[in-house]
Amino acid sequence: MEWSNNRQETIERVVVSAEQMRQIEGRIFSAGMPVEALMEKVAGLLTTRIVATYSLENFPSVGVLVGPGHNGGDALVIARELHLQGYKVSIFCPFSKLKPLTGNHASYARSLGIPFYDRAHPLKNAQFLIDGLFGFGLTRELSGELAAEVEEINSWSQPIASIDLPSGIHTDTGAVLGTAVKATQTFCLGLWKRAFFQDAALSHCGRATLIDFGIPLADIRAILEPVPTIERVTNATMREHLPLPRPPVTHKYKQGHLLLICGSRRYCGGAILTGLGARASGVGMLSIAVPESLKLLLVSHLPEALIVGCPETKTGAIAEFPDVLDDLEQFSAIVCGPGLTLDARSRVREILNVNAPLILDADALNCLAQWGTTSTLAQRQGETILTPHLGEFKRLFPDFNYPLQDAIASAQNAAAQSGAIIVLKGARTAIAHPNGSVKIVPESTPALARGGSGDVLAGLIGGLVAQPTTDIAATVATAAAWHARAGLLAAGERTELGVDAHTLGQFLTPALAEILANFLQS
Repeated sequence: MEWSNNRQETIERVVVSAEQMRQIEGRIFSAGMPVEALMEKVAGLLTTRIVATYSLENFPSVGVLVGPGHNGGDALVIARELHLQGYKVSIFCPFSKLKPLTGNHASYARSLGIPFYDRAHPLKNAQFLIDGLFGFGLTRELSGELAAEVEEINSWSQPIASIDLPSGIHTDTGAVLGTAVKATQTFCLGLWKRAFFQDAALSHCGRATLIDFGIPLADIRAILEPVPTIERVTNATMREHLPLPRPPVTHKYKQGHLLLICGSRRYCGGAILTGLGARASGVGMLSIAVPESLKLLLVSHLPEALIVGCPETKTGAIAEFPDVLDDLEQFSAIVCGPGLTLDARSRVREILNVNAPLILDADALNCLAQWGTTSTLAQRQGETILTPHLGEFKRLFPDFNYPLQDAIASAQNAAAQSGAIIVLKGARTAIAHPNGSVKIVPESTPALARGGSGDVLAGLIGGLVAQPTTDIAATVATAAAWHARAGLLAAGERTELGVDAHTLGQFLTPALAEILANFLQS
C-alpha cells in the first residue's frame, strides 16, 4: 500500500486483524488516552448514529445485549444515553462477572432504573436491539445457555444493530463460532476488520458502516507499515490505477495490444463475453484467437477486434495457432481459458512460455490443476494472474493446509506458493500478491452468480493489464472492483435476476462513469 497523508482515505482503505487492532488501541492508551474517555467518545458517536437510524418516534423501545467486556461497556453507555433521551430501555446481561469499567456503567444504569434481565426473552417486544455481547478478538465458541439465548434472539423479527462485530463472529476469518447474532446493521469501530470481507460473515453483518473515532494516522502506520497490508479497493484507489487520462498524443498500440485465446464450438459464448469485457477496458488493440468455425460469429459481435481463426480439433477446440500468431511476445497481455475446453491444453502449455502478463481463467486453470500449479508456474518468467472461484481454487491448490473459509489467508498463501497474483472470486473477491499484500473488493451483488460473468471479468482484467501500468496487482483489483460495480448498477436497474453476463458487459461503461463521478465528488 502506498500511504497517503490523508487520514480519512487511509481509514477507509486499511483492513486490520484482531491483533493489529489490539496493538493500535494499545498505542493510543499508552500515549495517555483514558479508556473511559475513549469509551464515552465511541458510545457517543454510536448513539448519534443509532438515534438517526432508529428515531424515538418510530422505535420508542430498545433492548440492549450487554457482554462482560468493553463492548458491553459501550452498549451500557448507549443504553444510558438512549434512556436519558426518552427511549424505553431494557438490558439483557447474562454475565455475573464484568470488567471493572463495564461494571461501573452497569451500576449506574441500574441506578437510573433501567431494568436488567439474565434472560433475553423479556426483550422480545422491544422494537429494535443493540448487540454489545462481544466485540473484536472473540475466539471461543458460544455454547450452552448463551448460544440458546442468541438463537432465540435470531428468531425474532426486529432489527438488530451490532457494535463493532456481530457477537459470535471471528474477527479475522469471519467464521461463526458456534452461533452468532444475525445483525441488520453493524457499526464497525475505528478500522475495518477482516471479517467484513469474508463470505462466512456476510449473512450476519447486515449493512456495515465504519465509525471513525479518530485513530491517529501515526498509530496506524506504526503497526501496519512493516507488514504486508490488506486494503479495500476504494474509488480513490481505482482512479489511481485506471489508465486515465491518456496522453494527448498517442496511438492504439501505445494503449496496449491484448490477445484473447478462448472459445470452442461447444462454448462459443465464452469468447464473446470475454471480448465484451476487454472491449469495455478501452484497450488500444484487441485480437481474439478462436476456432475457425467461430470467426464470423465473433466478427459480428466484436467488429473492431482482429479475429484470428485457428485450425480446430474434431471436437471444435483450438488445435494450433496459425502463422499470424507465431510471435506471441508481440502482445502486451494474454487472456487464456474461457470456453476453451481441455482439448486445447497444448495451446495453454504453449502460452505459458510467453513473457507477457498472462491471465488464466476457466479451462486454462483446469489444465494448470492437472499439471500441478506450483511446479508449472515455477518455470514462468512473466507475471501470471489466476482467477479461480472456490471450486477451481481447491483443484489448483489441493495440498494447502489452511481454512478455505478464510478467503484472505487462502489467497495470500496461494500467491506466496505459486508466485502468481491470485484473484479468489467470491461475494467479496480477494486479490493477493506474492509479497503478501491483499486488496479486497468491498461490495458486490449475488446478481453476478451467473454463468459467463467470470468471462467478462477475465476480459476486463486483461484489457486493463495490457494498458500502461506500474502496479499490475492494483490494476487487477481495479478491474475486479469495476466489474462488481457494474453488477451493482445493473442489479439496481434490472433486479438481481435480470443481470445476465451479456447485460453485465453493457453496464461496464456506465459503471466507469459512476466511479469517475464519485471520485470527482470526493
